[in-house]
Amino acid sequence: MADFLVQLAGNDNARRILKRLGLPIALPQPLERRTGSWKNDELHARTWRVFGSAGSSLAMPLAKALVRSGGEVLHATELSTFTDVAEAFGGRAEALPDDERRDLSGIVLDATHVSEPDHLDALYDIFHLHLPMVARGGRVLVLARPPSSTDAPGCQAARQALEGFVRSVAKEVGGKGITANLLWVTPAGDGAIEGPVRWFLGDGASFVTAQAITLGGGDASGPFPWSSPLTHKVALVTGAARGIGAATARVLAREGATVLLVDRPSDDDALETLAEELGGRAVRLDITAEGAGSLLAREASQAGGLDILIHNAGVTRDRTIGRMPEADWNLVLEVNLKAIERLTRALSPEMREQGRIITLASIAGIAGNRGQTNYAATKAGVIGLMRGYAEVLRDRGITANCIAPGFIETDMTAKVPTVIREAGRRLSALGQGGLPEDVAEAITFLASPGAFGINGQVLRVCGGNFLGA
Repeated sequence: MADFLVQLAGNDNARRILKRLGLPIALPQPLERRTGSWKNDELHARTWRVFGSAGSSLAMPLAKALVRSGGEVLHATELSTFTDVAEAFGGRAEALPDDERRDLSGIVLDATHVSEPDHLDALYDIFHLHLPMVARGGRVLVLARPPSSTDAPGCQAARQALEGFVRSVAKEVGGKGITANLLWVTPAGDGAIEGPVRWFLGDGASFVTAQAITLGGGDASGPFPWSSPLTHKVALVTGAARGIGAATARVLAREGATVLLVDRPSDDDALETLAEELGGRAVRLDITAEGAGSLLAREASQAGGLDILIHNAGVTRDRTIGRMPEADWNLVLEVNLKAIERLTRALSPEMREQGRIITLASIAGIAGNRGQTNYAATKAGVIGLMRGYAEVLRDRGITANCIAPGFIETDMTAKVPTVIREAGRRLSALGQGGLPEDVAEAITFLASPGAFGINGQVLRVCGGNFLGA
């Protein structure tokens, strides 16, 4: 069921009438989502104010990330670095007075210099003046060093403060469709920022806000393309017949991957129809069945190998623990956790180097949810599973991460009672639910070569949900 308020917000006449009548209805900002494949000039003609500190080791990689993707830099602390890169790649970088008002695509802050509480004063100076200049649907991105147990207490305090600041900014500007996110960049991760910077500032991340993700070093495996980044890759997606799984298969195929679509046996031909549409292969299989891992390994081998493993299949059987039948407890644990553990154990040895494993968790696994003890336990469990595999497979350049969706507009949520559905939509910084395509875009980003520095992480696609975000 479509979100009426989002539809209303997209109608200029309706917005004017509501404003004239003075009705207390907060209309969410319709989001600009990706409409096609990734491009080399992903940020073409978008204008950014960039702030940082003199001598930052991120100045050059940040300049390359913005300018090579087509962005125009209107201010930078290390302006000479940005100017040199702009000249080399045909971009533009120029200095503007701080108080010159101009619509901005967003603000990028290199806060790697923050190491004591006094450094936080700059946050007010920058954002008090410039945040109002960010246009609807814009972006805020902060890059900083993660706090470490080896840091002085004051340094840990200052760096941790950045996370609270960014999450709060996200919730202040979400009504305008503006997102704000934080990249914790370890010293080894300086060379890994280009992919995340491109993605978080682009249209594929329009429903991702109030998040903090850590970038490590990882294995870049040499130069890689920004357009059609999954060409020659083989991806396997479970639960692929509909909803988030189908959307994921479509986006992976759009970016060049050959897709193996897995779903349970049924009389429905949706899986075969989608596989034919995408030029992939349909595999009818109950993932809890004995030998499922071996069967899928053979399928992947016949396709030429396996590069990307997406665990999307899952079930719910909601009831408070005191009223829950044992069969419902067992089913949810079997499908959502035990089968995933067995399949990963069977398929990870067959994966090629620089592979990607991505599992669907949930914000319920982070914050818990009444009546979902079984579901929340499994979704927290797969977060632990991926963190474990992130370490086990690190030497092969394989990453393992989770996506935790919030309220997503699917056939399942359309059946939720109206009051609960409306609450789910509005309880986020962006004031609306996400689409399956939002989750699919995030999965595809983590599956791409440019995400090599992200490992053992949980990326929430929840619109800055007020619960557990």
